Amino acid sequence: MPKTGAGKQHSTGDEMGFEQDWRQAPATAPEHGPMRLNSGPPPGPLFPGSQDFGSTPAEKKAAANTIENDLEPSTKKAGDHADESSNGTVKAFDGWSTSAGLKKVLETWDRQVTGLMGRLASEKTALRGTSNMFLRNDITTGEGFNLVKPAPDSKLNGI
Repeated sequence: MPKTGAGKQHSTGDEMGFEQDWRQAPATAPEHGPMRLNSGPPPGPLFPGSQDFGSTPAEKKAAANTIENDLEPSTKKAGDHADESSNGTVKAFDGWSTSAGLKKVLETWDRQVTGLMGRLASEKTALRGTSNMFLRNDITTGEGFNLVKPAPDSKLNGI
């Protein structure tokens, strides 16, 4: 018996082979129009609006300052407040399953607050470093052009 696609064997009687099935597939498939991927971005710019980098160095600095002066202190304060409020409750329910559950929730909360504080710090650092990165990149690119010298008989000499 001949083998088919996945190692199955069948007789060549009334059953179709792969080639026949493949040729008939378009005739038996429902009409859905041309194939397209549904997960791709819509046509046009990815972000509507201006086509620049999205913010000026001053706006990046202001955003970093907001993180440092408002978000980080508020997040730390909220995390500490939740710990202080909940620690008394954990002690009040000592010996009960509720106490163990609250302890676990507090440990999770502390990890999440620590993670959020780390994320805020990295965003702040990234915002402050972006302008410097672009400046260094421009300088490096410019220096690369200085390495390229035109041929002695080139019309570019003297420009």
